[in-house]
Amino acid sequence: MSQPLTIAIDAMGGDSAPAVPVGATLDLLRRRPELRAILVGLPEQLEPLVEHRSAGLRARVTIEAASQVVSMDEPPGEALRRKRDSSMRVAINLVKDGRAAACVSAGNTGALMATAKFVLKMLPGVDRPAIISAIPALGGQTLMLDLGANSVCTARQLCEFAVMGDIVASDLHRVAKPRIGLLNIGTEDIKGSSTLKHAHQWLRESRLNYEGFVEGTDIMSGRVDLVVTDGFTGNVALKTIEGTARMLARITREEIKRSILSRAMALGAAPLFRSLAARIDPRRYNGASFVGLQGIVIKSHGGADETAFATAVATAVLEAQQGVPTRIGRVMAEYTFPEHSE
Repeated sequence: MSQPLTIAIDAMGGDSAPAVPVGATLDLLRRRPELRAILVGLPEQLEPLVEHRSAGLRARVTIEAASQVVSMDEPPGEALRRKRDSSMRVAINLVKDGRAAACVSAGNTGALMATAKFVLKMLPGVDRPAIISAIPALGGQTLMLDLGANSVCTARQLCEFAVMGDIVASDLHRVAKPRIGLLNIGTEDIKGSSTLKHAHQWLRESRLNYEGFVEGTDIMSGRVDLVVTDGFTGNVALKTIEGTARMLARITREEIKRSILSRAMALGAAPLFRSLAARIDPRRYNGASFVGLQGIVIKSHGGADETAFATAVATAVLEAQQGVPTRIGRVMAEYTFPEHSE
């Protein structure tokens, strides 16, 4: 059996907290005997949930009291200054103090990033943290960063993202020599801003498996394993993909209900629909990593159900087992990045 591994859970973060974080964590513990969990939040809300669902697991679950909760619309600066005993901050402190190997939260993304950066600090040689996650693509999945941590990036930061993403792709997702693309408005060398051109030149001369510029149509095409971009563009692209998926799902349901014939055809195609839904199920891809920090923090989607939240916790476990922050720190020291010129 593997050595026990403890994960800190912000049990008060997310649209359906604390029921979803608690339920998902307990279900995962039931399947993974090597895991331990510290549920952080308001004890009066957590205790009944744990007692109700933790049959046979109580010895592996600890409740850590926190007197405050960060709301989903709270400004990051306010959360950092005024919510020092929030479930989010207490969970991150557990990672800093070594009591937990990683933290998982479905709470306010901005507050989570600001708090994690303040408490855990950056790895040496890393200028900015980034948010990385997998999205469905032809042939499997594509990793993408930054997804919202940095609205404006320098060439150096884009190059750092590429190196950190390369490590996540190879160490966590077992992709040998990940193919890397830099998101641009065209694939020609003359396209894009001076920042993109500067990063493009450095990446082309690096030892990374750099494929060059890619466009938005390449994100899900399977052409590359990792797409690198700034947080503004990455977040817009991600939300566009999510919105398109919801639109197609709704249109499909509407067309199925349009007539008796379409309902009959849909019934015959039910196995195909189930297979398609399984391939693009967003719950399989839940759990974005905050890379570049001296500790592991995983952001779950705020609206995640128990299946999706458990996926995020499993991502945290894998990062801890692989020692991703240590590996990033070691590899980053081997590179000389372009100086800030933007």
